[in-house]
Amino acid sequence: MNELKVKLRDLEQRFSLFRQQQFTFIASLDHTRENAHDKTRPVSTLAQVQNYLDHYCNNATDKRILIMFLDLCKDLSEFCSQLQDINPKSCSSDDVLEKCKVLLSCNNDMTSIRAKYPHDEVNHLSCDESKHHYGAVISVLPIALDYLREGIGVIESAQYEAARNNRCEMQRAAFSK
Repeated sequence: MNELKVKLRDLEQRFSLFRQQQFTFIASLDHTRENAHDKTRPVSTLAQVQNYLDHYCNNATDKRILIMFLDLCKDLSEFCSQLQDINPKSCSSDDVLEKCKVLLSCNNDMTSIRAKYPHDEVNHLSCDESKHHYGAVISVLPIALDYLREGIGVIESAQYEAARNNRCEMQRAAFSK
């Protein structure tokens, strides 16, 4: 479990570095959307960001930040799958790990999601940017990290409960002899 927490901490540090470059990310999305003649549609899926990177990205800075974002999304998704493999019993439709997996899927329409308090990523955008273009894509990472933190908590409590029940069974067996 400790190695999972270390991996989560690494992902959180990478997100923190990305968050410091949020304005560069928004500018890169803006440039690539302009090159794609796609300024009216909001950025609604990770596949759309990948398409901008593959076909409409013209400079190294834009490529670097878009790759950073997409790699972080991919690594979060892989970490979510790792957690689901550890605790497959928790994989119900209302499970936080399942929500995380859906959130990070390539074609998930994320136009309706927005990070809320305590996350302030969306607050750094102008009203127009937040409401219409980038609020969803900026919200994906903090929400996914919240789901993963909660998923680790659920797994830890399930493991604790299993260990406690196992100790109780062993004590009962010892007293019944």
